[in-house]
Amino acid sequence: MINYNHFTIGVEEEYMVLDPTTRELKSHEQKIVIEGQKLIGDKVKAEMHQAVVEVGTDICKGVDEAFKDVAGLRGNIAQVAGDLGLWVGASGTHPFSHWDNQLITDHVRYHQIVNELQEAARSNLIFGLHVHIGMEDRKMAIHIANSARYFLPHVYALSTNSPFWEGRTTGYKSFRTKVFDKFPRTGIPDFFESIEAYENYVNLLIKTNCIDNAKKIWWDLRVHPFFNTVEFRICDVPMKIQETIAIAALFQAICAKLYKLRSQNMNFIMYQRALLNENKWRASRYGIDGTLIDFGKETEVSTKYLINELLDFVDDVVDELGSRHAIDYVKNILENGTGADRQLKVYEEKKDLINVVDYINREFLLL
Repeated sequence: MINYNHFTIGVEEEYMVLDPTTRELKSHEQKIVIEGQKLIGDKVKAEMHQAVVEVGTDICKGVDEAFKDVAGLRGNIAQVAGDLGLWVGASGTHPFSHWDNQLITDHVRYHQIVNELQEAARSNLIFGLHVHIGMEDRKMAIHIANSARYFLPHVYALSTNSPFWEGRTTGYKSFRTKVFDKFPRTGIPDFFESIEAYENYVNLLIKTNCIDNAKKIWWDLRVHPFFNTVEFRICDVPMKIQETIAIAALFQAICAKLYKLRSQNMNFIMYQRALLNENKWRASRYGIDGTLIDFGKETEVSTKYLINELLDFVDDVVDELGSRHAIDYVKNILENGTGADRQLKVYEEKKDLINVVDYINREFLLL
């Protein structure tokens, strides 16, 4: 039997801070971070914009630990924010607040990023989900990262939760990545033939003053520069806790399945970045309601069909991971829509983005 114990889970989420009166984003002057750290230590951190709060779980052995940790973090942050007269919510973008009204956190790292990237950094007021899956070593991590690139659009489609930007209906289910695309070193990465090739790439960028450290490589997926993890960074922050856990469980199952194939001297086929980006764009534009390209069959296929095909692909590892109940929630997303679908439905009822913000806030702690 294959040992899957090293496939630990770590979850990072970015939340929006809201003014309960105006429903606008609110610069909280790091008060939520300061008060939150009294409760949960360094599991809550500041982000570049003061209207953003970032949280991160402990290293979790499985989905049940991750669920408990994420639910606890959301509860603590909502409590701290409430005590300060503020709201919090989880959406990839705010429906109508403008970024130019928001303050930048006073920290040398953020000042450096703004100085280098200018308007691209100042306008990067978005909220994402990062999932770390533990690896036995970095050689295996780069192999799994190479293969897992194919599935990024599938899981990204499930997470789509940013249909509005600056008061407009964008026509996208996830406009967040369109905002982030202005940054360098984003998107789906290239294939790397070895961990040494990846490290040589990083070292070349550092040597030539492109970056000062590997954390400024902001790809949709990366072998973490300091930890033995594959970090999945493509997703919008999901509106609900169970959506976050379902996505984390799916990323874990993909890694475990690719590891199992490798252990049996089999590999998943590698596709060019240019092809994978076609599917990423479709996922961004249409979410789960469009089509993706099946490159093996060279044809368009329903996104929902391909997600169900992915669930079949990982099915033989989920029981050993103890994650079937979490992954089963993917079916709920397919049936009831992603966060973007639900935001749009709420908007259509009264054509009022205030109602959308209220809905985002209400869903934050719901199970």
